[in-house]
Amino acid sequence: MKKLLNTLYLTSPDHYLSLEGENVVVRDGEETVGRVPLHNLEAIVSFGYRGASPALMGACAEKGIDLCFLTPQGKFLARICGKVRGNVILRKNQFEAARDEAISCRIARNFILGKVFNSRWVLERTLRDHEMQIDAERVSQVSQSLQQSLSVIRACADPAQLRGLEGEAASQYFGVFDEMILQQKEVFRFAGRNRRPPLDRVNALLSFSYTLLTSMVSSALESVGLDPYVGFLHTDRPGRVSLALDLMEELRPVLADRFVLTLINRNIVSAKDFSVQENGAVLLKDDARKRILTEWQNKKKETIRHPFLDEKVEWGMVPFAQAMLLSRYLRGDLDEYPPLLWK
Repeated sequence: MKKLLNTLYLTSPDHYLSLEGENVVVRDGEETVGRVPLHNLEAIVSFGYRGASPALMGACAEKGIDLCFLTPQGKFLARICGKVRGNVILRKNQFEAARDEAISCRIARNFILGKVFNSRWVLERTLRDHEMQIDAERVSQVSQSLQQSLSVIRACADPAQLRGLEGEAASQYFGVFDEMILQQKEVFRFAGRNRRPPLDRVNALLSFSYTLLTSMVSSALESVGLDPYVGFLHTDRPGRVSLALDLMEELRPVLADRFVLTLINRNIVSAKDFSVQENGAVLLKDDARKRILTEWQNKKKETIRHPFLDEKVEWGMVPFAQAMLLSRYLRGDLDEYPPLLWK
């Protein structure tokens, strides 16, 4: 199993990255504010426009270090990719599977099964631990509905119908998401999912967490030799990491959504950590983003027992494990792709 290394996050828009020897150097104008050995890193994520030197980009590409650029608000800008990893046969299998509607639907179905299964168990955990603090009957009804939808999804062989089932399940799940917010409810109200831009504090946190998860999954797919742009559920679009968006569906509830709930319920974030723009967009402030990134790094180091591999893995390695299982399926080593089913 691949070793989990560190991710370097640069949150200041004024920081510039360069290479000195085998180190990435962080500069603010003429001043050096940080220096990190490249061999300790698996990824670098920069929230700014200053960029990086060509020498550093080349070194990251050569060493397989994911270098990702986002706007200060967390919107994706670009990723630096090195040589294509993996063998050409695996990618040919991926492309052929993406063109075959039956195979593509079979893989997409398992992504959605994982998402709905995990969404239900996020609700079940809340019922188990906080039954007296929530509208238990309402949450239980949604959990039962999600349970019933699993059998319908398993039998679905139509891509359009599958997307409809996924959308309906997501609507039900987010319909009771507010029940899982146990602290600071007066400032962290959630009435439904919105994005581009997020219009409330909870959606701002969800969008930021999904951005971090997308970067992790894209890197994991490339590390096993798959093309993150050719998906099975999300349609192909120039610049869109469709396969990364596919694979992260099953991970959203257990990794990103629960992370956001932890930030709110443990008072790690508060109302003062957000700003509201003239267009109504709600954005994270710099200090809050740094604090959240620290918590995200800690979350990645927590371990679970992988239900299919039956071994302990860190949460930060789960995207890699799922990418590896997907590649095994596409090579014909597995009868079907096994989604992560968390309890």
